[in-house]
Amino acid sequence: MSDRVKKIESFTLTLPRETPYLGKPRPGEEPNGRGYLVRKANRTVYPTFDRSVLVRIETENGAVGWGETYGLVAPRATMEIIDDLLADFTIGRDPFDAAAIHDDLYDLMRVRGYTGGFYVDALAAIDIALWDLAGKLAGLPVCKLLGGQRRDRIAAYISGLPEDTRAKRAELAAAWQAKGFSSFKFASPVADDGVAKEMEILRERLGPAVRIACDMHWAHTASEAVALIKAMEPHGLWFAEAPVRTEDIDGLARVAASVSTAIAVGEEWRTVHDMVPRVARRALAIVQPEMGHKGITQFMRIGAYAHVHHIKVIPHATIGAGIFLAASLQASAALANVDCHEFQHSIFEPNRRLLVGDMDCLNGEYVVPTGPGLGVEPSKEAQGLLKKH
Repeated sequence: MSDRVKKIESFTLTLPRETPYLGKPRPGEEPNGRGYLVRKANRTVYPTFDRSVLVRIETENGAVGWGETYGLVAPRATMEIIDDLLADFTIGRDPFDAAAIHDDLYDLMRVRGYTGGFYVDALAAIDIALWDLAGKLAGLPVCKLLGGQRRDRIAAYISGLPEDTRAKRAELAAAWQAKGFSSFKFASPVADDGVAKEMEILRERLGPAVRIACDMHWAHTASEAVALIKAMEPHGLWFAEAPVRTEDIDGLARVAASVSTAIAVGEEWRTVHDMVPRVARRALAIVQPEMGHKGITQFMRIGAYAHVHHIKVIPHATIGAGIFLAASLQASAALANVDCHEFQHSIFEPNRRLLVGDMDCLNGEYVVPTGPGLGVEPSKEAQGLLKKH
């Protein structure tokens, strides 16, 4: 089964959107010349299109593996790290050594403090592609190589309700409820009348049995977050995500100790090392690993660390072409403590034509892809849209 890496290429894949992620721009959120806009409520930049960075790895015997990472903004930064540095240190290696290769590549820039950001995003894309190759060479889905497949279906929650009024957002949620979904999350930056009002109307429209979470987008001080969460709790809040800024570990711990709602964090982390100090402070009940920022090797390490500390895993969904979503489902199928998985319906549904494979999300559940490797491949249309820089 052994084979060696021969060639690594990186590409961007860009797709238009009718409506930007999180919904129509509000006043003062007009896009600039590059198609970037800044949401005023969380001061974060978003593109008006979908874009990710894809990696294609080919072996000496012609096997091909695909990886993917974030390319929302400044994709050439990530691609240059892959092309100029990581690729040459991966060529000649055995894909079955994916975790060892990950650690070797991570160590290349340890002395310079490159433990996150674009560097680990680039590494994540290569890591995913190597695991895809290992599965294909073995003729097995990746989950079988990660300790065994525990499930072939994963509960999904609807993430984001990109409409411009509370009433319309509630109706959109109800439409997905009618399709078999019973868990939802709304984004506080576009809850124009406040999160408590948003919770109230969603609860009234969806009923008492539905789970409703709030993504707070790192936008608050600890005191503000505690007050907002307590205002939502009478309406049955499932979890509160990212209540304070990433760097405010003390504030996160204070929030977790001050409310009865489960606190969920971890989307933006790159490695399990980001998780350790927060667990030590008992600052979270749910971890949300994002495959596009971590890769399979780190995703599994975070899942294992969560398991021994009795923390639930609810993976963050991916904003991309679907390659690292498939990787997230493969890894989630192998973890013992996965409770649910985010479903970015406004991206998955329009972009499903970009993939070949049986990955799906319907009736409130993801279908874990069954083919070898990740179980998906970029379609001919998707490959025709790939661009080098």
